[in-house]
Amino acid sequence: MKTALQRLPVALQAAATLLLSLFLIVPVGMSILAGLTRNDFVGLRSGLTLRWVVQVWGLYQDAIWLSLEVAMATLLITLLVGVPCGYALSRSRGKLLRTLESMLMLPVAMPGLATALGLLAVYGSLHAFRVSAWFIVVGHVIFTLPFMVRAVSAVCSSIDLRTLEEGAASLGAGFVARFRTVVLPNIRPGILAGALTVVTLSIGEFNLTWMLSTPMTKTLPVGLADAYASLRLEVGSAYTLIFFLMIIPLLVLMQRLGVNDPDKRASR
Repeated sequence: MKTALQRLPVALQAAATLLLSLFLIVPVGMSILAGLTRNDFVGLRSGLTLRWVVQVWGLYQDAIWLSLEVAMATLLITLLVGVPCGYALSRSRGKLLRTLESMLMLPVAMPGLATALGLLAVYGSLHAFRVSAWFIVVGHVIFTLPFMVRAVSAVCSSIDLRTLEEGAASLGAGFVARFRTVVLPNIRPGILAGALTVVTLSIGEFNLTWMLSTPMTKTLPVGLADAYASLRLEVGSAYTLIFFLMIIPLLVLMQRLGVNDPDKRASR
């Protein structure tokens, strides 16, 4: 009897988790199913089809490719800037760098619309820049850079990099050689986790992108909103299906990386 009572809280927690998961997942599943149904009002009785997916690909493939290009450009810039910045923050406890770190986190705390309005106020008069995809890339870099810096800084702080670097320096390795052969291999899990986070956030970011985009620089989330607002429900749902086919593998990979890497480091 006592064992059954002890298991009751665990069973209740499991049931609550299952219900919450269904509450979140079922609407997404129904939306995706609508994109594969001939007529959503009739339901599955109307039959399944890929017609709407093909139509979305034909209408919005430019937006899909642009989202990938923006995400890759954002990733490249955040790697070049965020990895050295995260490394520097982990090595120093000075007030100046602590202040810089706090300022770096501001875009995460601010609404995306506020960040977009700031960019428009400062750079909106530069027409060529304003109508290019690079304007969106700048906004995405501002939004995602803190995640790369934090991921790298956390890994750097969790290992004794200073001792490893001192050992390499005693063998005659300069700073560049130490950073390339000692630092980067040891902080690789943080870089990978940060990279996956940056790409995932960039592909799915809507608020900031909606404000910065133009009819010629419409990305996947903006196109998704337009599809639901102006086209058939089946078309918008097919757009959702394509979006999930892009984003879910990245989320799964990020989850596996977050679970497996600590175990690997602990085993060493």
